[in-house]
This record gives sequence, C-alpha cells and structure tokens, in this order.
Amino acid sequence: MDLHGLLKALARHWPTVVVCLVLAIGAALAATGLSAPVYEARTQLFVATRTGEDTAQLNQGQSFSQARVQSYAAIVTTRQVTGPVVKELGLRTTPEELASRITAVAPLNTVLIDITVRDTAPKRAARIANAVAERFSAVVERLETPKRTVQRSGKNHADDAPPVSPVSLGVTQEAVAPTGPVSPRPLLNLAAGVLGGLLLGAGLVALRETLDTTLKTSEALGEFTALPGLGTIPYDRNAPRQPLVSADGHSKRAEAFRKLRTSLQFSQVDDPPRVIVVTSSVPGEGKTNTAVNLALSLAEAGVSTCLVDCDLRRPSVAPTFGLVQDAGLTTVLIGQARIEDVMQQADGRLSVLASGAVPPNPTELLASARMEEVLRELADAYEAVIIDTAPLLPVADTIGLASLAQGTLLVVRAAKTGRDQVRTAAESLERVGVRVLGTVFSMAPVPRGGRYGRYGNYGYGELPAPRASAPREEAVVPAATHLAGEK
Repeated sequence: MDLHGLLKALARHWPTVVVCLVLAIGAALAATGLSAPVYEARTQLFVATRTGEDTAQLNQGQSFSQARVQSYAAIVTTRQVTGPVVKELGLRTTPEELASRITAVAPLNTVLIDITVRDTAPKRAARIANAVAERFSAVVERLETPKRTVQRSGKNHADDAPPVSPVSLGVTQEAVAPTGPVSPRPLLNLAAGVLGGLLLGAGLVALRETLDTTLKTSEALGEFTALPGLGTIPYDRNAPRQPLVSADGHSKRAEAFRKLRTSLQFSQVDDPPRVIVVTSSVPGEGKTNTAVNLALSLAEAGVSTCLVDCDLRRPSVAPTFGLVQDAGLTTVLIGQARIEDVMQQADGRLSVLASGAVPPNPTELLASARMEEVLRELADAYEAVIIDTAPLLPVADTIGLASLAQGTLLVVRAAKTGRDQVRTAAESLERVGVRVLGTVFSMAPVPRGGRYGRYGNYGYGELPAPRASAPREEAVVPAATHLAGEK
C-alpha cells in the first residue's frame, strides 16, 4: 500500500483512528495520574591521586585516575556501599532495591563520577545521595590502600609508616533537594499518547486494508476485472423500504440508474443486446434491485421492456411490485399457460413476468429448450428483456440461463464482495462463453456535495418567477422547467 492509498484508507476509517487516539491519550493521562512523583538528587566526586609535585608524576597520576575511574563507578551500587547507607539512614528498603535507584556515570576522559539517586521524596533523595557519596569514597580508599607486608618471623617492620591509599575522592558538588519531579512528565506522556494513538490507528487501518480483499471503488473494480464499469449505484438507507426509484425520480439513486441505462445503450451500439441477465457473485449484492430499477428506467425512457424473475429459488420481483407470484415463468415452462396469460403490468409501463411457483429443479428448467423459446418470444415482443437471476456462486442456475441470453451484467457490492468471489464469478461466465456487458458497482458510498456530488448543487428546484417587465421570459419559463424535470 502506497502513501496515497494509506491516506485514503485513514480517511475512510477515521473513527478507528479517533478511537485509538482517545484510548492512547486516556492511557497516558491515567498513567500520569496514577504514577507517584519521582525526584532525582545528584552529587559529583573528584578522583585524585597522591603524587609528588613533579610534572611527570602528576601526569602519571592523572592517567592512573582515568584508568581507574570507570571501575570505581561500578562499585557505587554494590552491597558494601548500599548496605551501610540503609542502616545509617534507617531506610525501609533493602540494599538491592536501593541499588536499583542509584546511577553512577564516569564521563569519558575525566576523573569525575556523577552519582544520581531517585526517590519519591526530594529531601530523602538528597540525603541518600550524600550518604552514598561519603560511603563510596571510604570504600574506594579502603580498597586502594595496600596491605602491610609481614616478614616470615611474623613481625611487622617497626619503622614502616601505616599504608596510605594512593587515591582520594572529594565531593565537588553536594546533592540538594530537587525542586521538581523528573517523573511523571505530563506533556511528554501526552505527546507519547498522541503519537502512540496515531501509530496504533494507522497500523490497524493498514492491517485491515491488507486483510480486506473487498473492492472499495468502481475504478478498483474495473482494474481488477478488466470489464467496463457501466454504472455506480449509491447507497440509500431507504432502499429496503422503498426499492423502486420511480417513487423519487430526482434522487441520486434514480439518477444513477438513468446513467446505467444510458451507459448500457451506448456501450453496445453496433450489436445492442435485447435479452440481458442481471446477476451477482453471492446474495445480498443488490442484483434484484438493479434489475428492477434498470427495467423501470428503460420503460421510463419509452423502451418497451419486460422484466422476468428467473430467480426460482428466492423470487423477489413480484413482492417488490406487489404483484401475483404464483403464476408466471414456471407456469409457462411446464405448458399450463401462455406468456400473455401470466404477464402483469407494473406502474402502467413495465411488463413483468413473475417467477411462478417455486420448482424442485430450477437449474434444469432454466437451461431447457423451452426456456430458450420463451426468451426468443419475449425478444420478439419487447425491445428490452431484463432477467433477474440467482447468484452465480451458490447455485448453477444462472450459468445455464446466461448462455441463452445476449448479455450479462455483473453486480458487485461496494466494500462487501471479495476479490476471489468476483474473480470466480467472472471466470465461470467466461468459461461457458457468456458475453459480459460490464459491471454495476452497487451500494457505493455517497459522494459529498449537492445532488450531483462534487459537481455542485444542480438541483430540480423551481425556477425563479419571471419579472413583469420581461414578457418574453414568461413564455420561456414553463419550457425550461419542463426540461429541468426531464434531466
């Protein structure tokens, strides 16, 4: 996924990003509120070497101190330093726990040792730091003090002076009580929460897009199937209650079906199909809604149209129009009636051949020679025959029927139908030599804007009343209004 695709995915799934951001910020604020304040007290020691006043000896002592100072820093957190400090200050902790709150650092090429102590009380942190520095100095000087040599007779040299440590540690900066805590840091925690929330949201969106194999746009559908996209039907929450677009002729969905009708008419100018099968990969993609409203749109344009319900497993055309379903296609196929006997009218313009009684063998009926004869009769009687069929993948009904028609429309639901399902459906149609006219992208997200989305608010409102001083415009207004209603 490239950057542009990720940004588009973030825009589509912005609630996920917002939820992750809110949770991360809440966690950061909770961690800040629940964390006890921690203070740091710092002291600094200087490591010196006892040498003569000769320059060579001074340089030698300096080199000696720099070579030893890194080792000294590691002694600060040992038990021989922390144990006496715990007893001396009466701390309610163990030497090991105190050692975990102490940090000793020896800057490179220096003879300095920085000791930092963390504690929940500022004054106590300073006392512990100073006590650790004092005890640490004593331990180092004791370790560096050479032991007395003992002769074989067991007697010490009477004339020898007591051994002295070659190094001495002095405090260059005593620890003082800090004025403010070093932890928690509200602003830093808030910034970390914001950044973490954004990264988490982006990661979840990227993961969802990677695992999601559905098609989000009509352009992606066209690139994937290499089939022409004849129309994009926007999502309408009122479609289940009001499936017919003729009830609201100026809605976005109605305009989309008019564009589908026009695209279908102009896409096959040299060899226009008269019998068109409308199908989909799986149920729930809007194939019946597409077939019904495409037929209504053709009839509205003055094309003599017949809508046939060939979904003999779950017929839906007759209930959509409120027509009789018991007599229809299956009645004609078994020879109990003629086509004209069971043909019904919908909206006064569209002829509808309902499914009839549900048969036990729909696949055999739809692929029969009698079905081919029925389609031929309908093609001779009507300019357009729109057939609603069963989905391709669950059953084999449509495969046999589509080969008898002159073209097929494949309906794909936006952000719902998987790529594998679309590929399998298209390959099954291609395998039997079906002529696929193109795809219809249904239930697509509605673009922002007016009635025409990004192209502006070009509505169907009434034209302004003409002025009395312009009599010629008065005669023009009704015609303009009529033309606007025809678009």
